[in-house]
Parts: sequence; structure tokens; C-alpha cells
Amino acid sequence: MKDSLERFLFDGLPVRGEIVQLDATYKEVLTRHPYPPVLQKRIGELLAAAALLTATIKLDGTLVMQLRGNGPLKMLVVECTSEMTMRATARWEGLIANDATLAELIGQGQFSIMIDPQDGETYQGIVGFEKGQSVAQIIETYMQRSEQLDTKLWLTADGETAGGLLIQKLPDGHGDDDGWDRVNALSQTIQDEELLNLPLRETLYRLYNEEKVRIFDPVSPSFACTCSRERVGGMLKMLGKAEIEGLLAEHGHVDVGCEFCNEKYQFDQVDVTQLFIGHGITEVSPQLH
Repeated sequence: MKDSLERFLFDGLPVRGEIVQLDATYKEVLTRHPYPPVLQKRIGELLAAAALLTATIKLDGTLVMQLRGNGPLKMLVVECTSEMTMRATARWEGLIANDATLAELIGQGQFSIMIDPQDGETYQGIVGFEKGQSVAQIIETYMQRSEQLDTKLWLTADGETAGGLLIQKLPDGHGDDDGWDRVNALSQTIQDEELLNLPLRETLYRLYNEEKVRIFDPVSPSFACTCSRERVGGMLKMLGKAEIEGLLAEHGHVDVGCEFCNEKYQFDQVDVTQLFIGHGITEVSPQLH
């Protein structure tokens, strides 16, 4: 089943894990902008990683993962909520070769994870990007440095489907001390084709059929964007009446686009007047340009 995430535990071993496969969610993200093929792959990998970490953290809120650099890829952002709704976007410059490595895409940069709970303070952790690292290795480094948790990831994407596997070592006292090394060795045999094409439970059986694995009920990730006309109106109010009136005088209307879903919102003089006198926002259908 595509667009599914499974959580699992090993009886008697200090290891937990998740496995995910994204189909419609991934494709919906890719339809929003003309991403070069090499960026499509990186977006898919980060989508899979965000779903896996959100399930691991058991977050009640939103997890945001971001890659920034000074290379052709300026920014890649993925968001995943505790309800497993996801969205993503990327900014880049110029033509990018299909065989460009992650190091060539990013140049000098950093990786960050922000955890924004519904109740409580927002937390952000940042790690630098080291030349030669994959997306999975960047996140493994982050988890080790920021959370002090031994975590291994395998991520893949091909422009149609994205998949990922995560295993994490539990604290001491949760079982066989050699269990982590054994499960890690078994996990190393995972193939991209399995993550992309096989049902998740079949992949788990192939990997761990000699172990006792408990699998929990699956969850279904999906694409959803949180932008709205009301949110855009609130942003315009924060910019201030003078600046918005200046844009109106120059263009006759104010156009705002969502970087994630590419939806366009247009505000004319009537909309802006109502916005700043507190009478709400006129419900005008978004216009594409």
C-alpha cells in the first residue's frame, strides 16, 4: 500500500523503527513547481525522512526540516504535522545537472530541524553539512549530536515514489546488548527497489524474518498546505498599510503566492480597504497569473 508508514519494535532487542513509502503525497509536492530531476530526488528523500522522524518523536505539532546552502540549491524545506500531513518546497538558481551531488547542490550550508509543538516552546537544532554526506547521513549526525540517539536511516526517491527506513537504539536496559548491532547489520541489506516497490510489511519480513517483530497499525501520510486567504491577509496587515497602499498604487493589486503549493492570492483596493478597517477579507477566488 502506497502512502503508508509502519512503526515496529523488536521483542527482546533495544531497537525500534519505522518504514515509510510515499506515492501520491510525493507526486503532489512535485506538481507544484518545475523541480529539476536531481532536486525531485532530494525532496523525496527529505519527505521520507520527515515522516519517519515525526513518527519517532511522537510530536503533537509540526516538524520542519531545512537544508540551506550557497550552491545552486539555496533552500529545501519539508514540513510534517503530527497528523502526517506534509508539504515541501525548494529554491534554486540556474540549470542543475542531473548527476549533481548533494555537495555540489549545497556548497557550504547547514541542516536544521525545528519542532513546533501546539503547546510549548519551539525548539530548533542545527548541524553543519560535511562534504560527501548523504541526506540520511546528515540526519544521523543531527540525531547523534542533538538527541544523543544512535539512529540509522536509508532513504531513496525516483520522482515517482519516495521511501525510507529508520532504526533507533533504545536506552540501555531494553534487551539484548548485541541486538542493535544485529538489527543494524540486517538493515544494511535493504535495497532501493524494495523501499520503492514492495509492500512495507513484505520488506520488513525480508529484512527481519529471523527476529520477533511487532508491527503497529499503519498511518497514511498525505499532502496538505496550511496557506489560506486569511493567513495571507494577516501577513499583509503585518507589512503595514503604507507599504500595501504603495503596491496598490504601482500595480493596481497585490499578488501573493504560496511557495509550498503555488496557490496565488490577489487583493485589490476593496480587499485591502476592508482588511485594514477590520471588516474581514472579501472572499474573492484566487486568480492565477
